[in-house]
Amino acid sequence: MKVLDLRCSHGHRFEGWFASDDEFLDQNGRGLIECPLCGDRVVTRLPSAPRLNLSGARADEAPPPATAAPQPDLQALWLKAVRHVLATTEDVGDRFAEEARRIHYGEVEARGIRGHATPEERESLREEGIEVVALPVPAALKEPLQ
Repeated sequence: MKVLDLRCSHGHRFEGWFASDDEFLDQNGRGLIECPLCGDRVVTRLPSAPRLNLSGARADEAPPPATAAPQPDLQALWLKAVRHVLATTEDVGDRFAEEARRIHYGEVEARGIRGHATPEERESLREEGIEVVALPVPAALKEPLQ
């Protein structure tokens, strides 16, 4: 099993596990690999150092001291935020623009919604003073796990 460092065209880094380099190339060529954060299928392999098993290393040698506190994993924080949005909003699907207008104009009770809108619909909503944010949701979060 090979563990490869990968990056999507949006700069998100992630790991992929493949049986071989050829398997990675095959899956990537068929568009089967996608970024777990944004769903982008334009994925490139990053250079990585080989893992070396240094049998001559001495167990009594202390590892070098850490020079800085670990930074929070931004990808994990982003995924947590996306999960929160999914858990606390109503999915109105393709009716997003219509429902956002109904909420904005007081026709229905205000609540958090999410759904699908075309770029044109989003622009039209913004022109009416309705704030919308496009939030890419990774495919793994769209459906329940089996």
